Amino acid sequence: MKSELRVRTEHGTVTLYRCDAGGVEFLHLPRHGLRHTIPPHRINFKANLRALERAGATRVVATSAVGSISKRLRVGEMGLVDQFIDLSKRHQTFFDSKPVHVDMTHPYDSGLQRLILGVAGTLHEKLTLGINYVSVDGPRYETAAEIRMFGILGGDVVGMTGGPEAILANELGLRYASIVVATNYAAGLQERVSHDDSAPPREAA
Repeated sequence: MKSELRVRTEHGTVTLYRCDAGGVEFLHLPRHGLRHTIPPHRINFKANLRALERAGATRVVATSAVGSISKRLRVGEMGLVDQFIDLSKRHQTFFDSKPVHVDMTHPYDSGLQRLILGVAGTLHEKLTLGINYVSVDGPRYETAAEIRMFGILGGDVVGMTGGPEAILANELGLRYASIVVATNYAAGLQERVSHDDSAPPREAA
């Protein structure tokens, strides 16, 4: 069952979807729009997170498709993000007018992570732990040199939405966790990167 819920915020109006799965109710928010038409740099992250808070959400489980930088997460595998490196230029914050410094030592909620791991175990799904997410602006893919740099910095995967969401969720006090699935190897690890199809990974020399 799914019904629309339109939530007005000071940052814009957001459409959420109330869902019921086996008697468990939850809110669904497609960050790119229901038909995936909103590019990453145009997502209204502030409105999205504020709308979830206004609708009564206290926990947020995000899912993201990412490019794999390291062999820790191979194409088709899922991981649980532990840290992020924000290299975007969006500088998303709810505190534009006053100096509020939110602790980001552990941006992903450990209790929520344990809950996800328990459910994954019940479903016999493997989740790679300790994933470091590099957050960039998009919508372009990265250069091979950028991916090499991200790897040196300790990144495991790269994506275009995870950083801003995690920051804003923490600022609102929402318990946040992120599940990622590697849909391709990042630039330089395969011959080309495409949203429509992925070339096989290039073997290291």
